[in-house]
Amino acid sequence: MPANNGLQEAVIKNLLTGEEVRCLFRPKEYTFAKQNTWTPNKAIGKTMQPPKYTGGQPMTLQMELLFDTYEERGNRDVRKRTDGLWKMMKVADQKKDPQTKKSEPPHVEFRWGRTWTFKAVITSLQQKFTLFDPDGTPVRSTVTISFMQAEEQGQYPGQNPTSGAREGYAVHVVKEGETIDWIAFTVYGTSTAWRHLAAGNNLDDPSRLQPGQRLLIVPLQS
Repeated sequence: MPANNGLQEAVIKNLLTGEEVRCLFRPKEYTFAKQNTWTPNKAIGKTMQPPKYTGGQPMTLQMELLFDTYEERGNRDVRKRTDGLWKMMKVADQKKDPQTKKSEPPHVEFRWGRTWTFKAVITSLQQKFTLFDPDGTPVRSTVTISFMQAEEQGQYPGQNPTSGAREGYAVHVVKEGETIDWIAFTVYGTSTAWRHLAAGNNLDDPSRLQPGQRLLIVPLQS
């Protein structure tokens, strides 16, 4: 589907089958969210005790996607564009455990141009049809979709010390279009951690990241 009227194409890829669903994408907004679990400690003889961090939850991503086949010739049913998304919500036979006979839907990757990617699973999907041919065939729809992070960003095998990485720390390889505040958000859950990321990598100019550059992900709390 070619880009049109300034809309940049987005791709949702089924990482199990390689099937891709493409749509025109110019979001008025999209929402990232992340939750951490903190357990309050019992205070004895004190007003309070600092809470204890007990774990983090995957990030979530919510957005609306536009599918439009009104200008196409032949079979203009917009559902031919979106069927792949519904398949990504179904249990995949290829992932069936031979012992338990249980399976799960595939992991997916959301990619928008050269801006960013997000590897996840689809947790909810809703499709609204907004334009129809005279015979009732839907030719335009809006899909509301929610993703849940399925792969921790920047996790790579331990690097040889000669590569400049400290053993046991994760490394993030910069992709084209990524900024340091975006990377900080994906690996730490907050864009304000970009200063910590820059300091941990001795970056003289954090605004000038290069594709392929390797960033050491130093934990916020050692």
